[in-house]
Amino acid sequence: MSESSNRPELYVRAFEQAIREHKDLRLHAERGREFLFVARELLTIPEDVLRVARKLTQNGIGNERGRDFAGMSRLVLPRNPDDIPAIVRLLRDPQQWPGERVPFVQPHHAVVGHGGNMHGHPGQPPHVAGPIPDPPAGSEAKGKGVVVGILDTGIAKTAANDHPLWLGGAYLPRADEVDAAYSSGDVFALEGGHGTFVAGVVRQAAPGVRFDPEKALDPSGLGTEEDFARALGSFDEQVQIVNISLGCFTQDDVASEPVRRALAKLPRTTVVVASAGNQGTNRPSWPAALPGVVGVAAVAQERDGTRAPACYSNFGHWVDACAVGNRTSTYLKGKWALPGDTAVDVYDRFAYWLGTSFAAPHVSGRIAETMTTHGLTAEAARDKLLAGPAFFPNYGVLVE
Repeated sequence: MSESSNRPELYVRAFEQAIREHKDLRLHAERGREFLFVARELLTIPEDVLRVARKLTQNGIGNERGRDFAGMSRLVLPRNPDDIPAIVRLLRDPQQWPGERVPFVQPHHAVVGHGGNMHGHPGQPPHVAGPIPDPPAGSEAKGKGVVVGILDTGIAKTAANDHPLWLGGAYLPRADEVDAAYSSGDVFALEGGHGTFVAGVVRQAAPGVRFDPEKALDPSGLGTEEDFARALGSFDEQVQIVNISLGCFTQDDVASEPVRRALAKLPRTTVVVASAGNQGTNRPSWPAALPGVVGVAAVAQERDGTRAPACYSNFGHWVDACAVGNRTSTYLKGKWALPGDTAVDVYDRFAYWLGTSFAAPHVSGRIAETMTTHGLTAEAARDKLLAGPAFFPNYGVLVE
């Protein structure tokens, strides 16, 4: 494996290029307030949609109704693909609504996988790694009977055959849940294999657990709030825990209403675990920052076993737990070849990666393991794991 010193910069550049090439996504690049959004689309709630549409028309902004989702109303602004943040700011201005309640309005935000980093912050692709040991004898009892839903890039088509002891028989293969993974030939897309890696982390913490993978991201690690809501409502099995190694920043850091509403449809007994994000900021990432969601930050584990808050990890009062974010897990066969990098790394089914993406599934797996070890519900197991003192201010409880 090469150790190209400029690889993190090239990785970020590749993400930026993926955004530019995505016909529907735009980056609002205001420093410290960045977010990704869907061009031409504005979201509001059903009780406000007519008022918002009239106000847009009064301001000379053409609009039409789009297809609603997750309890949200969608307005399409055909002539204003890039102006959504400015229009949202206009509509949130109380001076536009004298004597009236200001309506709810937001962009249609994009969500990103938390294996890499977005918005100009340093990040890394996975590294080549050797195989992890087989599951220990007798460990199949840990998490047995528990199903973890995994919202991510999906699962590799060959995952069960590539990893028969770690992933074989642990999920129901579905064609619509397969991670396309490759940008061309055997060259990985930017987050191809992310979901397969996450599934392996869950199973390392609870080797007997089943998981249900659902696609909320494309292989470049990009999706939308609509993709999130659709994936969350598509589980094939009854899940007790949902792992979400993705999230979004939002305009003015207002909570994502589609994400909140989609999560509210889950049974109250379902525990949701979400990664905090990798931008090294205390800006809230959604859904991790939502009440009731276990937001997970990352700690870095050094070779001598010492642990400290990871420099890339997001943090804040909204973070509930932390776990080691640099891990080796199940992956695919293929190559990494970043644009502008002469190095080509060849992978054979395993990888080493770092990010809050990989701290969160460890916490999900540990909740499942705690359920079966102590005979607890998912909620009680979560509470037991999170009962200790904070590992570090704004990083929550360390989950070993």
